[in-house]
Amino acid sequence: MKRTASLQRDTKETRIGGKLTIEGKGRYDISTGIRFFDHMLELFTKHGGFDLTIKAEGDLDVDQHHTVEDVGIVLGQLFSKALGDRKGINRAGYFVLPMDETLAVVAVDMGGRPALVYKDLVKVRLVGDLQTELVEDFFGGFVNHAGANLHAKILYGRSNHHKIEGIFKCFARAVSYACSKDARLKDLLPSTKGLL
Repeated sequence: MKRTASLQRDTKETRIGGKLTIEGKGRYDISTGIRFFDHMLELFTKHGGFDLTIKAEGDLDVDQHHTVEDVGIVLGQLFSKALGDRKGINRAGYFVLPMDETLAVVAVDMGGRPALVYKDLVKVRLVGDLQTELVEDFFGGFVNHAGANLHAKILYGRSNHHKIEGIFKCFARAVSYACSKDARLKDLLPSTKGLL
């Protein structure tokens, strides 16, 4: 059975609707008003093999911060809802990805506790139309609402575009594996505590 979730999150700053299928085919329908951010979410969806719809309207006339962080919140909530009790999942995953001259690594644990360590080595204020400092806020929103530990790091690289893209592609692959089910553990929580 496919694991799916949908939700609508409205605040005074943003209105975001989302729909996720974990066992998808890499199909996406993304619109945040920030084109480079859309592109990163499209990459995430394609490389993770998810199906994802995100429709966001935010106060971009004020700043991009509310929109980017709140999309991270919604994505985290979608994964948390779709994973349900998390029985049988691999729980943790990692990926190392070369993006031309850049090398990225991401490790994730969907074990219920939020934590973020993020180092992207980006040295410019904007990549495309995205304020680069907000990428960390996106991942902060995700981990706090998905209940995930996430470590994302660029080891080296030149292109700031490649650095951010490498992290999103690694993020996709790591999350995909962490959410995958292990048939041997189908009725078990992946924890010796008996609780996630």
